[in-house]
Amino acid sequence: MQEKSQRQLKVAEELKKAAQYFFQKNSSGASMITVTDADISKDLRKANVYITVLPQNKELAALDFAKRMRTELRTEIKKKLPIKIIPFVEVQIDLGEKNRQHVDALLRS
Repeated sequence: MQEKSQRQLKVAEELKKAAQYFFQKNSSGASMITVTDADISKDLRKANVYITVLPQNKELAALDFAKRMRTELRTEIKKKLPIKIIPFVEVQIDLGEKNRQHVDALLRS
């Protein structure tokens, strides 16, 4: 796996913050969407935003909402990030975080 450049790391961190702000501002409040991570391709044209959703039974609806709002999220990124190329954003459930929570629950019981 290739090492991420400082620029990629910085843009990914800013993208994560912008996405979190966007979802807090635009979600209905039926579920809590938390942006846990973001990564971006080397050419800064594609990005993945990873989310977790509480309660878990609202996960599919929240993911559907997040995917529908990608165009508006891109507009928000354009406002917040001073970069020339605005990446196309894909939203996914953070399975790593979900697995960590499952392991925590097993350890507690």
